[in-house]
Amino acid sequence: MKSQLTTLCYIEKDDQYLMLHRVSKKNDINKDKWIGIGGHFEGDESPEECLLREVKEETGLTLTSYRFRGIVTFCSEGYQTEYMCLYTADGFSGSLKDCDEGKLEWVDKDKIYDLNLWDGDVMFFDLLEKETAFFSLKLCYYADGFWYRAALDGKELELLDLCDRNGVPTGHVKERTMVHRDGDCHRTVHVWIIREKSDGRIDVLLQKRSRNKDAYPGCYDISSAGHIPAGEDYETAALRELHEELGLEAAKEDLRFIGIHEGYIEDIFWGKTFKDYEISAVYLYEKQIEVSSLALQKSEVEEAVFMDYEKVLEGMQDGSLSNCIYPEEFLLVKKALEPDFSSEGVRVTDNIL
Repeated sequence: MKSQLTTLCYIEKDDQYLMLHRVSKKNDINKDKWIGIGGHFEGDESPEECLLREVKEETGLTLTSYRFRGIVTFCSEGYQTEYMCLYTADGFSGSLKDCDEGKLEWVDKDKIYDLNLWDGDVMFFDLLEKETAFFSLKLCYYADGFWYRAALDGKELELLDLCDRNGVPTGHVKERTMVHRDGDCHRTVHVWIIREKSDGRIDVLLQKRSRNKDAYPGCYDISSAGHIPAGEDYETAALRELHEELGLEAAKEDLRFIGIHEGYIEDIFWGKTFKDYEISAVYLYEKQIEVSSLALQKSEVEEAVFMDYEKVLEGMQDGSLSNCIYPEEFLLVKKALEPDFSSEGVRVTDNIL
């Protein structure tokens, strides 16, 4: 199958983009979406020739100043692979005319994300806004229009399902760094590894986060935790994180679900605001292990150590333990060890602003 070659342009004026609301064409893959201006190559056109022709045909404008910003590769189930040349333009002449493919409208740049966009298109605007150098972006979509894979300049990006407060995916998917930029609600898993000592006291395994982490570098944290990639379930993610971070092979029956945690934190790391709004499934892992048997993921975990639960709690309360542990969730861990504990309906919340 031959791939398709297209152009797309975001024309700028007075801190606005010219957007096309695709409402006119029948059987349009972009039906009801808001997109830029562009279309398919014809004959032996160059990207610039295609760009200028499509803009003139769809808008009546003649571009006088434009920039080639990147190549976007689209892979969609049921469609040919498309290679799109992405441009921005800040100079033009002529008068705007009606477009037979939809409604043209100047939209304030800070209102763009309120439009009905393709989830992957949000990546364009983020890269353009940050004045990213020429880039190659690959986006892969299912037949139902939701994306499941993205790569920027050959590097895989982490996509997360956005969810409601019950942890139910909304159907929208977003790249991880943008989720934390905007404070979107998303799903994570938290696994606490514990062991009971001969005197009845409890040890809890804490991992010390790598000093290169994008948030809370060098802080003590949950035994094993992580984001849930788009399309993955809680248990699968929990087992995967145990293996990736600690080298621990576990089965579903090794995990004991103890509740749902809702947490929100805002902070600044590496000069950037970090907003974390997560709905987490919390599990206990109670099989006996030795720290020496673990294979730590060095890019994520600097060290792992068992600490006395009460001493950890004391360190959290008096500030002597550098950590990023949610207080209410940590209290839930001990409560879950009580004989009459039931996880049914358990939900704890931490809001730290």
